[in-house]
Amino acid sequence: MSGRPEHQAPPEIFYGEDEARKYTRNTRMMEIQLVMSERAVELLCLPENQPCHIIDLGCGSGLSGETLTEQGHTWTGIDISSAMLGVAKEREVEGDLLLGDLGQGLPFRAGAFDGAISISALQWLCNADQRSHNPAKRLHTFFSTLYSCLSRGSRAVFQFYPENSSQVELITSQAMKAGFTGGLVVDYPNSTKAKKFFLCLMTGGQQPLPTAMGVDSREDAPNAVAFSQKRDRVKQLRSGKAPKKSRDWILEKKERRRRQGKETRDDTKFTGRKRPSHVW
Repeated sequence: MSGRPEHQAPPEIFYGEDEARKYTRNTRMMEIQLVMSERAVELLCLPENQPCHIIDLGCGSGLSGETLTEQGHTWTGIDISSAMLGVAKEREVEGDLLLGDLGQGLPFRAGAFDGAISISALQWLCNADQRSHNPAKRLHTFFSTLYSCLSRGSRAVFQFYPENSSQVELITSQAMKAGFTGGLVVDYPNSTKAKKFFLCLMTGGQQPLPTAMGVDSREDAPNAVAFSQKRDRVKQLRSGKAPKKSRDWILEKKERRRRQGKETRDDTKFTGRKRPSHVW
């Protein structure tokens, strides 16, 4: 049997209770998700210092959504695995969560989002997990409804693991039929481990694609520098924030929830205090 997860079972079955928790507790997986999420947001080219509303497609347990939250954006996540969404709720992520199958389309109003990201989910739509599934039709339904719910001039960035060139062609052709422009950005194309595929789609007409990382080209140097500088600024912002799970971090998170009108527990002198561990 193939080692690719999408060949082993449909996503809602593969990512059951055990796999969802194992996936979210794996520190190496969390680090990979963090790096890919930061890169995806970087490729969105969002306006500086302006909170945006982003849709996270195949949001899983909310690891990629946390990157959006940390950068000051609000987000809505959709995933087909109820177990993954259950873990996201337990982790108290700040996005709105929706159970849904991307291949059946997105149920949002026109222009609802300022951008879209997706980490490691797109290749699942190329499978026919049921007799009624036609990958080309499901991809077209997905991309068409995504195009509708994005504001004009916005972008959608998908990090994915294509199985072969035919799969890339199938995905990109359906995206273009839905109205998108753009194409593939391959970071570190000459590296076996670091190589990453990002499908960058645009709604505002033909635009130049961002420069891939790890590509040596003098012509690409200015853009590469700009993206590297932006990446460094994001990391500086992250490092300047309160340590995760500290009292200050918790208070900041509570304040954000209050601004969003969400139910939030009152602050007390015990907020953020570490509980003693008990050995039984």
